[in-house]
Amino acid sequence: MAEQRVSRWYFGGLASSGAACCTHPLDLLKVHLQTQQEVKMRMMGMAMHVIRTDGFFALYNGLSASLCRQMTYSLTRFGIYETAKKHLGQGSQGPPPFYQKVLMAAAGGFTGGFVGTPADMVNVRMQNDVKQPPAQRRNYSHALDGMYRVLREEGLKKLFSGATVASFRGALVTIGQLSCYDQAKQLVLATGLLSDNIVTHFLSSFIAGGCATFLCQPLDVLKTRLMNSHGEYQGVVHCAMETAKLGPLAFYKGFVPAAVRLVPQTVLTFLFLEQLRKYFGIKVTT
Repeated sequence: MAEQRVSRWYFGGLASSGAACCTHPLDLLKVHLQTQQEVKMRMMGMAMHVIRTDGFFALYNGLSASLCRQMTYSLTRFGIYETAKKHLGQGSQGPPPFYQKVLMAAAGGFTGGFVGTPADMVNVRMQNDVKQPPAQRRNYSHALDGMYRVLREEGLKKLFSGATVASFRGALVTIGQLSCYDQAKQLVLATGLLSDNIVTHFLSSFIAGGCATFLCQPLDVLKTRLMNSHGEYQGVVHCAMETAKLGPLAFYKGFVPAAVRLVPQTVLTFLFLEQLRKYFGIKVTT
């Protein structure tokens, strides 16, 4: 009988937080590009503009909110997915079929998207603050300060602004990341050409990152616009209609920086996750 290690339910949150520390500047640039009313700058131009205007460390604005988001959003979605997968795997031969992985990922991502909405909204605002004139900046000290001020000044409803879009986006990106990663890894191992090593983890997570970017980009644009709005949108449908006026490609504004951010984040998340599983996972006998 072989022995292997499986993830603990909170490993996903820890791995995602580690990845977020590495990719946060890319996430900030993506937000800046998505909130342009007209395409004025590309990725490198936006990066140089931020650095010239507010200094290099402005690329890390909102890092506390990003980590808070990962420890709510990603902790929830990974926890639900891993727990459900472990439950379905009990007493069965082999991994669950792909459609079950998709359903588990969708459920975990939808729940995680809702739970992580407050931190996500503060994250978007803190990242976008440097673009505002000094008099209009919100100047949140950190994530908890931002959430408290939104709750006090704008109410609970505003704290969950964009929750619908964030939940559906969470479902799509989790399908792209978790279920596609597991399926890609399963198919790669089935070829017999690679073992369960870092090369397999990298290849599988790279595929998963591409799938996640393609699935979630339109909703990601709407979510960012809603969370950063000053009341100009009446809801998701209105935001979508206003965005559509800019042309169909407006829904994929910032696609390249989104891929440049999400693919490395996905790769790093699963590399970290596999190492946590290898050294600190729960031992099971198969």
